[in-house]
Amino acid sequence: MKILNKPYIFWIIGIFAVYILLNILLSGFFKTLILIMQYASGINWMKLSISIILTIIIGVLVAINSVLAYLRYKEKRQCREATTVATIGTLGGLVTGVCPLCVSGFFPLIFSALGISFSLASLPFGGIEIQLLVVAILALNLFLLKKKIYKR
Repeated sequence: MKILNKPYIFWIIGIFAVYILLNILLSGFFKTLILIMQYASGINWMKLSISIILTIIIGVLVAINSVLAYLRYKEKRQCREATTVATIGTLGGLVTGVCPLCVSGFFPLIFSALGISFSLASLPFGGIEIQLLVVAILALNLFLLKKKIYKR
């Protein structure tokens, strides 16, 4: 695969690192980490572990999708659908944050300014279903990019 060659693998690692850093900063997970240490006995470790694993998977998929979309764009100069889907997946991943139950940052502030109460905790699985949807969207986009289905 071309994306595993030298310049592109560094782009994948860089995009992944920036995505994870943005996710931690925008979701306020650094604040949650302190509370996790204080209230360790009352935490649902299974949900937290699943959320962190899904966040890492989303970060990897965002990075690979971004680099592959760039390569397809460079080859064909047409790849708007792929970049749109990758952007939607990226934003969806940033909305859920590292821990969907702990989102206390940028996105709740935006929604509250619009008069919308924002909490993924009210969903049946506490927002993990949103992360799974984002993984599915990014995986489908990656599949379509690899098969070069995005054509005009």
